[in-house]
Amino acid sequence: MRTTSNPAFRNLPTGGGSGNYAGFGQPYEAQQYGGYQGAPPTTGERPITIDDVVTKTAATLAIALVTGFVSAWLVLSGQVQPFALMIPGMLIGLVLALVIIFKRMPSAPMVLAYSAAEGVFLGAITGVFESMFAGIAWQAILGTFGVFGAMLVVYKTGAIRVTPRLTKWIIGATVGVVVLMLGNLIMSLFGVNMGLRDGGTLAIVFSLVVIGIAAFNFLLDFEAANEMIRSALPAKYAWLAAFGLMTTLVWLYLEILRLLSYLQRD
Repeated sequence: MRTTSNPAFRNLPTGGGSGNYAGFGQPYEAQQYGGYQGAPPTTGERPITIDDVVTKTAATLAIALVTGFVSAWLVLSGQVQPFALMIPGMLIGLVLALVIIFKRMPSAPMVLAYSAAEGVFLGAITGVFESMFAGIAWQAILGTFGVFGAMLVVYKTGAIRVTPRLTKWIIGATVGVVVLMLGNLIMSLFGVNMGLRDGGTLAIVFSLVVIGIAAFNFLLDFEAANEMIRSALPAKYAWLAAFGLMTTLVWLYLEILRLLSYLQRD
């Protein structure tokens, strides 16, 4: 399935192998190169497997967690002002993300650099929230990985199937909440409070909706990665899959962190 709300998976090249190659729902034996039923990719490169996606995603997460921990510690210890880390991390991450998306070619150094920058950005934000609400950081981390794990189980078991109709619904909902968030930001610049981010009841409901939509975006990310495997793209494309999953994780973590801050206010 090529249709996804995650720009990291847009316009993927056509693989050179059989559509029956192993995916997230296939047995482990079929994921090995020897279990490939069609001709190998015409590029001569080893085709991507689920193990490639898992290891590359784990590497990006590890980088983000390490840089995030260091960034949060620097903020909490008072050694660095939050914005001194937050703004550079955000800008560098944004630039790298745009380059990765528009380049349309996987690059391990760029994906890892993006993860490091996002870790610095998220760590600085987390440090600020942790200073106001003790323990919120671990709650947000556990909540994020809990949602990720739950959606992976849902996808692997087929409890919710990624149909064209569901895909359109998720993309439409994603675009809708993004437009609302941008509208809320613009209106706030003019002193207008739409109630979406003020910590009130509407803000809590809105955050819950956004978290739900972000969670469903994982289904599209898993399906896009599975499509890479079925199409037998070269193994290097696992970095692109890892990047796509990382962008959704960043979005989900920020929204969970925001929701928890609402719930812990007096």
